[in-house]
Amino acid sequence: MTLHTLGLFLEERSKGQMSSAIEKLVNLAPKTARVIRNGVEQEITVDEVALGDVIRVRPGESMPVDGVVVEGRTSVDESMLTGESIPVEKESGDEVIGASINKNGSIDYRATRVGSDTTLSKIIKLVEDAQGSKAPIARMADIITGYFVPIVIALAVLAGIAWLIVGQSGIFVLSVIITTLVIACPCALGLATPTSIMVGTGKGAEHGVLIKSGEALETTHNLDTIVFDKTGTLTEGKPIVTDILVTPLITKENILYYAAFGETGSEHPLGEAIVQKSKEENMILAKPDHFEAIPGHGIRVEIEGKDMYSGNRKLMLEQKIDLSSMEKESDRLADEGKTPTYLSVDGELAGIIAVADTLKENSMKAVKELRRRGVEVIMITGDNKRTAKAIAKQVGIDSVLSEVLPEDKAEEVKKLQEAGKEVAMVGDGINDAPALAQADVGIAVGSGTDVAIESADIVLMRNDLTAVLTAIDLSHATLRKIKQNLFWAFAYNLVGIPVAMGLLYIFGGPLMSPMLAGHSP
Repeated sequence: MTLHTLGLFLEERSKGQMSSAIEKLVNLAPKTARVIRNGVEQEITVDEVALGDVIRVRPGESMPVDGVVVEGRTSVDESMLTGESIPVEKESGDEVIGASINKNGSIDYRATRVGSDTTLSKIIKLVEDAQGSKAPIARMADIITGYFVPIVIALAVLAGIAWLIVGQSGIFVLSVIITTLVIACPCALGLATPTSIMVGTGKGAEHGVLIKSGEALETTHNLDTIVFDKTGTLTEGKPIVTDILVTPLITKENILYYAAFGETGSEHPLGEAIVQKSKEENMILAKPDHFEAIPGHGIRVEIEGKDMYSGNRKLMLEQKIDLSSMEKESDRLADEGKTPTYLSVDGELAGIIAVADTLKENSMKAVKELRRRGVEVIMITGDNKRTAKAIAKQVGIDSVLSEVLPEDKAEEVKKLQEAGKEVAMVGDGINDAPALAQADVGIAVGSGTDVAIESADIVLMRNDLTAVLTAIDLSHATLRKIKQNLFWAFAYNLVGIPVAMGLLYIFGGPLMSPMLAGHSP
């Protein structure tokens, strides 16, 4: 009973020591906030900040809560939360994270998450839950420990009986029994895994990798297949105009003007990219004279007396627009992973505006390193085969699952699992949530949706896929340390208990005294 109590005490003590990462996070949060109410600046406690409050933060101060910048421009140090060492530029419309540090400009921002809903609060909760959880190997150690005590008691009694039978005195027998009980150390077995898990999850938090459970930490060690969603995970998730090709009928400036004119107010990513490009060119747009959306194909608009169609190949063919003059260019764009948007004016092909979702700068590095380690890397996307293959080629992925509907992503992950693979799914969107939940390990990019983050086992706080490698490295290091701890715990008991039972004494050696056993590890 004393040994068990001592073990619990040591475990609680180790939790306190290993949770320094949580303490660091808690200490990051400022205690007060400077809010603007009714045009008056006033200082209140962070607990009093309400949703919608406008908060003013000066250089060197920390953000009290999460929010969106409404005025000012600055750079913000988010390293303690995301692991990103380079300050991030922030201006009107950009999100800021509570506890991040304002570097060089005064800003006003509107509170969007307060109290337990802030990013910092959620990080602390995730790390606390993870450090309190048990990995399968930890549960196995607990089972072994449960059998350990009665086995040791039985061995101590058997040793005493054996020495009594061979004629040893009662004092000798009592000494053997006490020494055997004292030298046995179930605490070492019980502490071998929780301390390592606490260190692993704490280190992960410091590097912007939030591991929600000990089980996820252990399972990551066994991964042999990683499935990456394309949009917003491998790519930036923000399509941009990459090429503008025209026929002799029109100039590049005019075709962009007409296309953006027609797409004004569009919620389609391709249309938004074209409008954004026109803004970068300082074009002033007005509403078209007539607008008609053609679902699944594009749009028809009347601009300055001209009849214009903008959309995909099917739309052009339906309108009997001759595309032969730009077929080769269109094929080239598609092979490069770009989406061509055709434009016709008064029944004649005017040109093509190509839009593409650019790769994240670290995607290729992460994929290359995963493949070097022998991990199979797969890309999953709803894009057509041609575009998907082109993007996969750019990032260095051979296996592609294309034209997969959002609701079918989880089924594709399940098929891989049924083939005997240990699968991780990396995604960021609502449509990735079922697949993240289905995978052996779901990894959500922190810039993604709340649904994806809730469904995942691991959350990457920075928008950097090399953090997947960090998670894997942490898992390997933690499992290696657990195995080392268990090995030495077992080795100590396997050697110590027989010696305490009198093994050396049988061969003419000394009998270990209870005093010496009490001073052993």
